[in-house]
This record gives sequence, structure tokens and C-alpha cells, in this order.
Amino acid sequence: MIVAAEEVAPAAQLACLLEASARKPGNVSPTRHFHDTRYEDFLASAAAIGAAMAGAGARPLGETIRRAVEATRRWTTSNTNLGMVLLLAPLARAALTIAPGGGVRTIAEALRRRVREVIAETTVEDAAELYAAIRLARPGGLGKVDAEDVSTRPTVTLAEAMRLAAGRDGVAREYATGFAATFEVGAPALRRARGGGGADALPWDDAVVETYLALLAAAPDTLVARKLGAEPAAEVSRRARAVLDAGGMRSGSGRLAAADFDRELRDERNTRNPGTTADLTAAAIYVVLLDGGWRG
Repeated sequence: MIVAAEEVAPAAQLACLLEASARKPGNVSPTRHFHDTRYEDFLASAAAIGAAMAGAGARPLGETIRRAVEATRRWTTSNTNLGMVLLLAPLARAALTIAPGGGVRTIAEALRRRVREVIAETTVEDAAELYAAIRLARPGGLGKVDAEDVSTRPTVTLAEAMRLAAGRDGVAREYATGFAATFEVGAPALRRARGGGGADALPWDDAVVETYLALLAAAPDTLVARKLGAEPAAEVSRRARAVLDAGGMRSGSGRLAAADFDRELRDERNTRNPGTTADLTAAAIYVVLLDGGWRG
């Protein structure tokens, strides 16, 4: 199972565009902006990362992450895509370095096997590049930690740094678990929503919202938890599950519930924005696109 090299970067850019364009509750979309970030910033960011993703197979993972964040900062002053870059970069490297054979049945299976290896191969220098990218992006709600804080020079590999952060950050948890949420929750939810392109398939924008709701219902958003605490984050997850139980994007009642949920999540400082779940959604889209899901 091999991914065509020329598809790896465009698929990453398209994943970002599809994620940003869907009307996901609590997030930026074409008609919903934040006080410091507009939808157009996400479009520019998606365009910016193409070169970095195209070269992901030829350079270390940390360098790809840094290059993608640097390219983004040339187009926007907001942190639009750090989490997405952190997730897409190892998947891009995996896609570009999959060895033929291996006894796997699908590209998705090959990707997951290879992305575990990509993460395991990381070095302390990769971690230093990661820390530099984080400082450049200046994500909100980061805080400080006692061990391996991003303001210092790392002493562990990128993989080890992510394991240390896995308990407080959903993106880091993906590195520590071999992208469990992406491959076991997000990608399957998107495939179900798309229905193989059949008569019951949701259009891409609705399918992306369904994927986001499935991921959010499965685990509290760690960005919300860092800003507001564990119980508010858990309540946001319960509300996502209620929207799905009401029919999600396949029923009028579900759509009304999603609109209500969106209103509940919005405030002037975006404190209830499930931004990490949005990043996981982009990773799930990317896996499905690489696995032929755009045409399916």
C-alpha cells in the first residue's frame, strides 16, 4: 500500500480547508470569526504548509514542523494551525516513507503502522525544533510545567516530550498512543458519515461536523480543560454526545441541537472553543483523504 507522493501535500492542505470550512460548534468557520482570528486566516494557513508537507519525507520530523509553522507565520499573526501541523507532519512523513508490502490491507493500516515508527525514530533535536515552533506559534492556554517546558532546551526526544504532555494535551496524546483518536474514532466516524459516497452520504461539510462531534463526545477537549478545568470540559463532551443522540447532521432536531451547542460555546475570549478536537478532526480528514476517501 503506497500513497502517491504528489498527493501528500495537497491532501494535507485540503484537510485543513475542509476542517476550517465546516460549521463546527465553537470554532471559526466562513461566517463565524474569533476576536483575533478570521476564517481567511485558516485559508492562508492551509496554503502556507504545502511546501513543508511536500518535503516531510526528506527531512526530520521536527524540522518539518518548524518549517510549517514559520511558513504560517508569514501569512498570519494568529496561532491558526499549530495543533494541525503537529498531527499532519508525522502523517505526511509516514505517507511518504511507507515501504511496499507489509501485509496490510489498506493505506490507513499502513499509515498507522508507519506513523508509530516515525514517532519512535524522533530525536532530541526534533524536540528542540518542536519547542521552537511552539514558541513561534504562541498558543493560548499553554502554561508552564516543571519538566521539559517549551521555554527551555529539551533533554528528551520529541516522542518522550509528547509522552510527558499526553495527560494534559490531546495532540501529545496522539503521539503517545499511535494516533488512537485519529484512527479509531475520527477516521471511522468520517467514513460512516460519507457513506462510501452512496445515496446516504453526508456532504463533506456535514460529515466533518459529525466527525468533530464524535471526537468531542469520545474525550473532553484538552484546550477547554486547560482554560476552564476538567468539569467544564466534560460538560462540553456531554453536550456533543447529546447533539449526536438528537440525530446529528442527519436530522432537523440534530441540526437545531448543533446550532444551540454552537451558541453555548461562544464568548468574547473563546474560552470554550474545543480547538484541540478541531485539530484531531483535521488529522482524521487527512487519513481518509490519503486512503482514497475524496472519491469514495
